[in-house]
Amino acid sequence: MAPATRLFLRSAMLMLLLLLVATHRQATGAVLATELRCQCPKTIPRINFEEIQSLKVTTPGPHCTQTEVIATLKNGQDVCLNPEAPLVQRIIQKILKPTRPS
Repeated sequence: MAPATRLFLRSAMLMLLLLLVATHRQATGAVLATELRCQCPKTIPRINFEEIQSLKVTTPGPHCTQTEVIATLKNGQDVCLNPEAPLVQRIIQKILKPTRPS
């Protein structure tokens, strides 16, 4: 078999293997390749603090060049908040502020 043919077959087998692994990971709910990019293409500037169940702040990195603030609401919905909005910054500070024992 010619070297070019062997190289082509190896490349095709590698692509097939990668496709199978990606398909398996999607089926099992493991990390997807789509999480390697920004998760918040659109943000909202404000939200009622009482509606927030939890808050996740993702700092800039190789996956995304901007800070992302994702709030999980009490109804289970995830919303992306604008990290530059003053209200969002106050919410983050309130959550990060240590509580004093009574």
